[in-house]
Amino acid sequence: MDLLIRPRRLRSNENLRKMVRETRVDKSSIIYPMFIIEGTDIKEEIYSMPGQYRYSVDRMGEKLECLSEAGVGGVMFFGIPANKDEVGSGAYAEDGIVQKAFMEAKKNFPNLYLIGDVCMCEYTSHGHCGVLCEHDVDNDRTLQLLARTALSQVQAGADMVAPSDMMDGRVLAIRRKLDDNGYINIPIMSYAVKFASSYYGPFRDAADSAPKFGNRKTYQMDYHNRRESIKEALLDVDEGADIIMVKPAMAYGDLIRDVKERTNVPIAAYSVSGEYSMIKTAASAGFIDEKAVMCETAVAAYRAGADIYLTYFAEQLAKCMDEGVIG
Repeated sequence: MDLLIRPRRLRSNENLRKMVRETRVDKSSIIYPMFIIEGTDIKEEIYSMPGQYRYSVDRMGEKLECLSEAGVGGVMFFGIPANKDEVGSGAYAEDGIVQKAFMEAKKNFPNLYLIGDVCMCEYTSHGHCGVLCEHDVDNDRTLQLLARTALSQVQAGADMVAPSDMMDGRVLAIRRKLDDNGYINIPIMSYAVKFASSYYGPFRDAADSAPKFGNRKTYQMDYHNRRESIKEALLDVDEGADIIMVKPAMAYGDLIRDVKERTNVPIAAYSVSGEYSMIKTAASAGFIDEKAVMCETAVAAYRAGADIYLTYFAEQLAKCMDEGVIG
């Protein structure tokens, strides 16, 4: 046939395929979400997330060492306190579980970039992401505690804070609190586009953070909405967010792309617990190739426009990059 244009020419050789690859990923852009629990000598597997664990501070170094050796760019800590109360005081306590984790990690793993998830749900007795007013979260009262939480994490050693609560105005409240205390160079990665998603189920088991009543639909976004994503992202950029996150990642590639095109800040995508558990479970049943699907799912997020990728597969992905499977 007389074909001048043959796309298959650029697929004929492995070296050539890599040379013309449109989407490239790097280990420095991967963040590992890690669960830290009160107590000692704890490495406890999470039933709904096979291969993931809750670590006590004295055991977390085992995982941090592996992540460091693999070249993973950063770690985000989620705390599981021994005691919870109505106002989530463990979130901003000087000796809180996450604060202790930051101090220990900063001392022993200075090469790792440490990020604090700023929210109240793991610390409140009711499981919601802020202070309650009857059966709803009081947005403005919660802002003060979120800002206090962010400051406490930074004072303990966090290099970045990431508010995940979805309260209106929380980025501005945190930015002002950090700046007023001299932390003008600490960046904020905002969970700006965070949906009320069913993909979070395993995480709520892992962090013991399921709401005791109702749901989070009055503050997390309705997954039917697309334009609202841009609204939320632009508001947070105007309030001082340095990085914008879309969560979940797998089913929201269109929104990763939308936010990428409408903002001028780096975009993060969080491959959440449900995504991880679906891949692990299907692979354990022999239905899919875990490694192949893990890599394809990650590249899909980057292809959609993500610059940063949060994933429980961080260590495995880093090794795949070393092997040249993706990259």
